[in-house]
Amino acid sequence: MDLDRFLFHLQFQSERVIPADWKVAWEDAPLPYKLYQSLQEIPLDCEIPHSLNEETTTGLKKLSHLLWYVYGQTGYSETTMPQPDGAGEETIHAFRRYVPSGGGLYPSELYIYLKMEGFPEGIYHYDAAHHRLLLIREGNFDSFLTGALGNRCDVSEAQGVLFVTTMFWKNFFKYNQFAYRLQGLDAGALLGQWQQVSSRASLYTRVYFQFLDRHINQLLGLNEEEESIYAVVPFAERKLSFLQDQIENLPAAAWSKDILEVKTSHYQRSINVLDFPYIKKINHQAMFDSPEQFGAIKQKGAHVKMGTAHPLPEVEPLVYDLAEACRKRHSPELNFINRPIPLKQLALLLKETMQPSDSDLYAEDGRSALTIYGCFHGVEGLPDGAYRYDALSHSLIEIHQGDFRLPLQKAMKVDNVNLHQVPICLHIIGERAHYKKELGYRGYRIQQMEAGMLLQRLLLTASALGMNGHPLLGYDGKTCDDLYQLEKTGETTLIQVPVGCYQPKSSLVANLHT
Repeated sequence: MDLDRFLFHLQFQSERVIPADWKVAWEDAPLPYKLYQSLQEIPLDCEIPHSLNEETTTGLKKLSHLLWYVYGQTGYSETTMPQPDGAGEETIHAFRRYVPSGGGLYPSELYIYLKMEGFPEGIYHYDAAHHRLLLIREGNFDSFLTGALGNRCDVSEAQGVLFVTTMFWKNFFKYNQFAYRLQGLDAGALLGQWQQVSSRASLYTRVYFQFLDRHINQLLGLNEEEESIYAVVPFAERKLSFLQDQIENLPAAAWSKDILEVKTSHYQRSINVLDFPYIKKINHQAMFDSPEQFGAIKQKGAHVKMGTAHPLPEVEPLVYDLAEACRKRHSPELNFINRPIPLKQLALLLKETMQPSDSDLYAEDGRSALTIYGCFHGVEGLPDGAYRYDALSHSLIEIHQGDFRLPLQKAMKVDNVNLHQVPICLHIIGERAHYKKELGYRGYRIQQMEAGMLLQRLLLTASALGMNGHPLLGYDGKTCDDLYQLEKTGETTLIQVPVGCYQPKSSLVANLHT
């Protein structure tokens, strides 16, 4: 199977990338976090504030709170579920973070380049299990990172740089090759959470999806056969010149000559680590070796007008306590309850979700090429039907009128959500070719990360509005594509998100902070 066919199956026939006889070896599962051994430890503050809107700390204490809200282990839960055969019940134990992850496996890892007074300048790993930083490599790497980003960012002006990587085995052990799709979405959700949390701390950030992968993997001390860089995010307390793109292909010898190999060791628990050939192959093919490979995505022009435009109510920007929204955010599964939604609430949800975010993909206004479609039932003042959200005009473009809950329910591969109890079923939509023309095989993972970032804004906004969303990939994409007539636009559904009111889960939950 070549990579084009692999991506086609991954997106449209996911059952073909998982062997029919695949069995998950739960007893040999990896840990959901990376545990380095024998590295210098920098303890982080554990007195976490209950509101990010009241953040007044600085320096390492401020960073401690940011990292905990972005990717720390925030809670522990025990949930009792009935067995499928009706023979008794099963208790599921899980550690919770504020970002969603397929199967709760958290394949992403966080690294950070810091230049702060009071501790060594260098590259650190965020140890989520113990809420601490571990020093991987000491030194100043401003010029190295500036070069690895194609000289589009003067890293010397940044307070630090966040790195999001993926450890392939951490969710491959369960999902086989389908893990590749989840890895991009998970990394995107983490990036979306960083954007929301860092903005509350008055930090300016920009997400770079394009860089010289092997150089950054070397800097972080990664074995790219098991873990690789996915995104680079410089940040600072004021707007910097890294907001302008001026690609330069500087000779690597001019900025990377002093970076030596660094030896580290880590514990992952699994004894029998299987091979994942397609993920390794596409990761190698997606790597950039020169800034000349960097590209930009053109925002999609006007869609073909499909029907009546329904203007949405004008709404002011939503102001809410992000920490509270994080605490309340969860996936309701079978706990949705059928309750009408005011049109103004839907307008807030869509407008906040589609706010522009800063990345190196778009040369214009930062507005994503992704769009949102949805099927609505019981939204006050809106006929039941399928619609496309037009962010520029803040309106819903009608595609079909009708109640589509039953066909959407039939299209689900696992009945873990009762869509008849859900008033809002949204779909994040993207280009069917996954940016391959502009970015080659790197385009697929970037598009999934983009979808994950948008997804996290959607979930946090829903939580702030007293609702919740449940991200789903277990649905028949062709059914949804046909419903929205996406062949006309060359697009496809990337993820399905039922949103609505809910009743509390029957579970024991404990917070993991003081």
